[in-house]
Formats: sequence, structure tokens, C-alpha cells
Amino acid sequence: MKALIYNGVGKCKLVDKEIPRLSGGLDALVKMQRTTICGSDLHILKGDVPTCTPGRTLGHEGIGVIEEIGQEVKNFKKGDRVLIRCITCCGTCQFCKKSMADCCVKAGWILGHTVDGSQAEYVRIKYADTSLYHVPNNVDERTLLLFSDILPTGLEVGVLRGKVQPGCTVAIVGAGPVGLAAGLTAQLYAPRKLVFFDMDDYRLSVAKKMGATHVYNVKDIKGTVRDLVAEHIDEADGFDVVMEAVGIPATFNMCEDLVAKGGHIANMGVHGKSVDLHIERLWARSTTISMALVSAHTIPTLLNLFAAGKIDASAMVTHGMHAHSYPFAYTISRGYVCADSSPTQTSSSVTLRKPTTILDGRPRQSL
Repeated sequence: MKALIYNGVGKCKLVDKEIPRLSGGLDALVKMQRTTICGSDLHILKGDVPTCTPGRTLGHEGIGVIEEIGQEVKNFKKGDRVLIRCITCCGTCQFCKKSMADCCVKAGWILGHTVDGSQAEYVRIKYADTSLYHVPNNVDERTLLLFSDILPTGLEVGVLRGKVQPGCTVAIVGAGPVGLAAGLTAQLYAPRKLVFFDMDDYRLSVAKKMGATHVYNVKDIKGTVRDLVAEHIDEADGFDVVMEAVGIPATFNMCEDLVAKGGHIANMGVHGKSVDLHIERLWARSTTISMALVSAHTIPTLLNLFAAGKIDASAMVTHGMHAHSYPFAYTISRGYVCADSSPTQTSSSVTLRKPTTILDGRPRQSL
């Protein structure tokens, strides 16, 4: 089968690999139909995730069809169409029982990280009964793919940990996929203001389309960000909830400047470098800071909201191409020059979301 591997810092490559085999009775083998490039995959390529070693098949999201199941799998059968949970969940350890599958003692974030992932023709899923979901009927599957990771990340790590409540003010630094997902799911809790900061006008226009009350290009800000907030948004003390959705020191420091007294900074970005924490300022302002890897336990709730028409993330999906054009998709996503980075036509295809990227395993024309 074809698979996209991490080939060292800044490099990915499409290679031939053996089709995975089941290693236990709780496993399932899934034939991939759609998958996506996540910001975490880009951080792997940057070298920010040293636990991912060269040769690893990338990817931890997707939709596919079950090809084979272990003898202990109860909830699925061959031929079932499934959504892959980005975090593999054993379902029995102390952390899984507390909706903290990201800390699962037997699994957690392993797909595309410490075991081969979903950017391939087939992927083996451990603990299938608690790490897969049935694909709902009559939904847009290109958008459904965002429920594998990015929407649960925005909801769990940004909205729920940030304690967004009706009438509060929310600022999101970074209008990429995770920031947009957080903004979309924050609206379920009716904040009074939802403000985005970014350096890309296109991404800010998508944020506005998806419900932001205010958007600001950081490059256009004169003076300090606090001055802008006080003058134009009438929030002199800052925001009740500030979400970091980039993963670099400068944006985290910006969050420290934006948070109000008694406010909350919810870090969603994947950081590859240490950040200066200005405790000398934050402690006297009663600031709470949270961070976590997504658990993805909210997927069932989000799927119900999606089926009921209460979540529309379709604006995040923008491109489509064949799945054998994985390297080309990475080149578009973040400018990485990967081996074989030219589009090819095969029986699979890739859909890019800029802000987000989806790889689609159904036949369609490439870009």
C-alpha cells in the first residue's frame, strides 16, 4: 500500500509499505477513504515532536471502511463506515474513565505519532470499540472529517477548559483550523464578543464568515494590542477568555496581554519552544492558565449537533486532490517541500482546507 511517512525535519515522502495486520482481538483494520493534514502533523515536520521518528506513517484523522476486525470487537463489523477518533482510547484505564483519553496508559495520541497513522491506504486501529464511531447518514462527509480532531480540540481544549459562558468576552489568537474550530464551538455558549487576531486577511475573513464579531490583522495594529482593545472593542481590562491557537512564544505573550483580571488563558497551540510566563504580572490579576491535548470524548455530542444542523464547519474546507498527492498537499498547507511533491492521479484524492487540509479517498479530480 501507499503511505506518507515522516522522513526527518521538513521532509515527508510517499512510500510503499505492507498493509498492517491486526495485533490483537480489539483491533480493526480500516481502509481509508478520507483523511486530513492536521496542525500537529505540521509540527512533526518542524521537528517539534521528537517522539515521532523518521519512517512513521503520518496522520491521526479520517473516515474509512472496516476491512477486518479482531474477535473481541463488539460494536463494528466488516463493511461498516467509520470516523476515526484522533486519540486512541482503551476505555478501561483510570484516565479514559475520567474522559482523559489523551493520558490513556495503553494508548492516547499514538496514531501518526508512535504507531503508523491514517495517511495511507490502510490503518490499524487499536481498541476499535472505543476509538471509532459509525458515520452518520445523510451528512456532508468532507465536513464530517473535521469531527475526528479539530472540532473536538477547539471545544475541549479551548472552550470547555477556558470556561466560556453566556455573555463573556472571548479572544482567539490565531485564525487557523484550531482557532476557527474553537470560535465555532464557542458560539454554542453565546459569548457577547468573539474576537480574532491573525496576520492573514483570508483566514480572518473566514473567521468573520463563521461568526466572529471582530477581526484584526496584527500587522495593522498601531500601538499596543491593549490600546486597540480598549479603544475599538471597549474592553479596557481585556477578555474573559483568551485562546492561544498558534504555538509560538510571541502569540502566547500576546494572550498574556489580552486576558482580563480573573480571566483564563486556554492554550491550544503545539509549542516547540519554551515560553516566558510573566508570573510577576499574572498572579496579581488572578489569571488561570490551562493546556491539554484533546481527549476527543466530545465527538458523540458534536456529531449529534452536526446531524441536527447546529454546527456548520463547511467554510473550513477549500481544496481537493488525490490521496497519492499527499506530499503536494503538505506543500500547499505550509510550504514544505516534500519528496514527490507534485499532484498525481490515482483512485484516491486529497482535499485541502486552507485554513485546514483534508485528504479524500474518493475518486475526484486533483487540483
